[in-house]
Amino acid sequence: MVSQELGILGIAAAITGGIQGLGFLVAYALQTEKFYDILGGINFLAIGIYSAIDGSSDDQLWSDDPRKISATVLFLVSRLWLLTFLAWRAHERGGDARFDEWLGYDKFFIFGFVWFFQAVWVFCISLPIIFINGSDKVYDGLNPIDYVSIVFFAIAIVVEIAADVQKAVWVKKGRQGGFCQVGVWKYSRHPNYFGEMLQWWCAFGLAFYSGTGWDDAQWWTSILSPLMTMQILLNTSGTGVANANGKNLKRYYDKVPEAYAKYRKETSILIPMVGYQYVPMFLKRTIFFDWAKYEYKPEESKPDEEEK
Repeated sequence: MVSQELGILGIAAAITGGIQGLGFLVAYALQTEKFYDILGGINFLAIGIYSAIDGSSDDQLWSDDPRKISATVLFLVSRLWLLTFLAWRAHERGGDARFDEWLGYDKFFIFGFVWFFQAVWVFCISLPIIFINGSDKVYDGLNPIDYVSIVFFAIAIVVEIAADVQKAVWVKKGRQGGFCQVGVWKYSRHPNYFGEMLQWWCAFGLAFYSGTGWDDAQWWTSILSPLMTMQILLNTSGTGVANANGKNLKRYYDKVPEAYAKYRKETSILIPMVGYQYVPMFLKRTIFFDWAKYEYKPEESKPDEEEK
């Protein structure tokens, strides 16, 4: 298993480096960011398709392994949606304001680092599917962990797609009410990010029986997928939950302070649920990720870009 998997791992890394490296050179020459997100999505699809093609072993074809098929289909559907949504959003916005400070012929290394980061992100998120398809372990049936992972992976994709579509429709209709609370947004303040994070924990779980068990170092390496997703969405400024909260809540507290304060008190930050107002604060601050740093502090606030 090791030799085959390292081969797939190395080629997946080469595919990623090639796509992102070429994308960077062309984007730098043209001084544009317009296909940054699109190439990220294409990179995911390329890894998923390649790992499936190379996923057969001497003892078993890829098409004879329901775990590989399920993981690959879910991965490709998830990343195809990401590609579609980001391409549509880039078209709607006519560009990406995040790149304003990174564009310029005198910013070769800064702009290059942004593309390098995307390469690392794509590769790390893809680790579970690379591990699953790279395994030469003979399939011996799905188990409860597989079933739970597959079901919740699918649910997570549906939640993210629903959240993205419902938010886009709400924006198109003129942002009625001042903040989005339609559909799944009624039960979660960031259902799109919840769906994204849940997907990669499920992918990590689905990969478990493709390895040798709890002592499989390569399986443990694939935990970088959900951990990196959470780090980016929960802690990285300029994106995710971190960008949508704190000082950037000013637009809500200025326009609809009472309604938004009520919504925030009664609505989970991530996990779609009812009865959030009855959850003790110490649980909100721990297992629900509703951290104090996300609170609105008027003295630190200033307008910023609308969240995804």
